[in-house]
Amino acid sequence: MAKAIKKQALGRGLSALLKDPENDIKTAQDKGADKVVGNIIELEIDRIKVNPFQPRTNFNEENIRELASSIRELGVIQPVTVRKTDFDQYQLVSGERRLRASKVAGLTHIPAYVRIANDQESLEMALVENIQRQDLDPIEIALSYQRLIEEINLTQEQMSGRVGKKRSTITNYLRLLKLDPIIQTGIRDGFLSMGHGRAIINIEDRKAQLEIYERILSQNLSVRQAEELVRNYHSKKPLKKSATATIPEFVSKNVTHFSDFFQTKVQVQVAKNGKGKIVIPFGSEEDFKRLKKLIKGDS
Repeated sequence: MAKAIKKQALGRGLSALLKDPENDIKTAQDKGADKVVGNIIELEIDRIKVNPFQPRTNFNEENIRELASSIRELGVIQPVTVRKTDFDQYQLVSGERRLRASKVAGLTHIPAYVRIANDQESLEMALVENIQRQDLDPIEIALSYQRLIEEINLTQEQMSGRVGKKRSTITNYLRLLKLDPIIQTGIRDGFLSMGHGRAIINIEDRKAQLEIYERILSQNLSVRQAEELVRNYHSKKPLKKSATATIPEFVSKNVTHFSDFFQTKVQVQVAKNGKGKIVIPFGSEEDFKRLKKLIKGDS
């Protein structure tokens, strides 16, 4: 406990250094920069502006509220990363969920790593750090890769080294951006997987893509069945009858109630013998805990 208090006091002491107008740190070579850059500083939340380069565009409000509840009890465990833009002004590089949740929790200060970086370096840091996260959807990752190529002028080979991914993996994500925007939205919303998207992308015609997409959803086809559907499209052969039975009316009429209750797209699979199962997807550990609370009926 004593160590934690000492660390927090040190962070606030370094914050005071940044507030001294006679010692304004603008570059890594300025006096006092070595005491600040790379260290954890307690910053006023109002001094931090949201990063315009943030790759993530979707934020689950329920997850933010749950994280805020955790922060009220335990504090911010992992500091955010910011870059200094002006005197006592900062821009977020990574950690927007933590920043949003801290505001909801009523915090006035947040622990932060301070970086000195120009716009291009800030963009690269934000994109690379966010690509490493586990809770980005495939389209968000693909868009981040695309921005690294277009705005940072990185080759796929250079990106492979920066993000620790194989070049073929990066290529597969980028190819998703050739899908019709409706299908991209379907992937982002969890209606179908990246595997489904990789199958559909082998069809260039956007209208045909949408027809395949609608058939995958209506018949609840697996990735393997979607790949077969695409192969048959190219060979002009009809798709073999799906092993999955038509969803009964009593299920199709009520499945939306499950989706509304769990606030996620619930999938239903029904076999020929009439037996079936309900699949409830989750996007992160926090989302899983949210679903668990709903099932248990916890407030």
